[in-house]
Amino acid sequence: MAQPRLKVGIIGATGMVGQRFITLLEDHPWFDVTLVAASAGSAGKTYTEAVSGRWAMAAGIPKTVAGLVVKDASQVDEIARQVDFVFCAVDMPKDAILALEEAYAKAETPVVSNNSANRMTPDVPMIMPEINPEHASVIEAQRRRLGTKRGFITVKPNCSIQSYVPILHPLREFGLKAVSVCTYQAISGAGKTFASWPEMVDNVIPFIKGEDEKSEIEPLKIWGEIRGNGIELATVPKIGAQCIRVAASDGHLAAVSLSFDRKPSAEDIVARWKSFEGIPQKKQFPSAPQPFIHVFDQPDRPQTRLDRDLGKGMAISVGRLRPDALFDWKFVALSHNTVRGAAGGAILTAELLVSEGYITPKK
Repeated sequence: MAQPRLKVGIIGATGMVGQRFITLLEDHPWFDVTLVAASAGSAGKTYTEAVSGRWAMAAGIPKTVAGLVVKDASQVDEIARQVDFVFCAVDMPKDAILALEEAYAKAETPVVSNNSANRMTPDVPMIMPEINPEHASVIEAQRRRLGTKRGFITVKPNCSIQSYVPILHPLREFGLKAVSVCTYQAISGAGKTFASWPEMVDNVIPFIKGEDEKSEIEPLKIWGEIRGNGIELATVPKIGAQCIRVAASDGHLAAVSLSFDRKPSAEDIVARWKSFEGIPQKKQFPSAPQPFIHVFDQPDRPQTRLDRDLGKGMAISVGRLRPDALFDWKFVALSHNTVRGAAGGAILTAELLVSEGYITPKK
């Protein structure tokens, strides 16, 4: 049976991540972008007019979107009537995001969010499709809380953890107990380019507000278990993180040290990485990279500029596996922060939710 096409709205369509959604969804075989929304200041303009002077993508604006008139994102009922579900990537205070996303869900419009506001809400699944697809089942508890039949909220994890959590996941069978990670994060993670943030040229900033804490706790929700009406966080591994902004346009690199209850061999680790795949690969979702994890033997890989676009920016790459003097092993891993780490990860999550029957066409 052919997959029915779904009408998609992008809330926060004019920002960096919203623009990435626009480019990644061009020619998507399941989803049609039929509506774009942003702040009241952009509402009423064509999309091209709204992003004039701040379009940050290498590709041009797709013709199918260029002429769409931007809607006011606060006009929830009007927008909900026109789309089957929405992607949300707004730049607003946390309380405002919580209220906006819940309003769309209560208007019976599923929300696949790039925002952090709902990530720690117990009955909101925070999904990496290859790792914890089973967490989607908590949506039924969330619908009971919201009083909805088809509306719900799901979120994508922080971009900083996309590079290393997929690499850690297939190693948990060895009793992963402690992780020390330092991430080197591109400026697009702050919604910036070198043109808009010239202070970052030839610079490193050793602080990203809230990022260390997100990097330490969000993996524990991803590895948590559904208990009652929510997701209970895992208690291991213990994670210590430092997140640093570096002068790269795109791509988050992570230097990771880790220890185990039962130390695996290097051969065991590499074998797990090379064989690991999830539902997206097995079911061949449109956005799923093949393979999911690229393993490098070269001592100087992965590199941000060379390897961030593997699998059209959806793959994770890893290399420099070697013994650690304080832990058991260490490695370096890489992901594309605005593709896998943001819009692309959300699109893959939506594909999973469509496949599992949580997102369907409105009648």
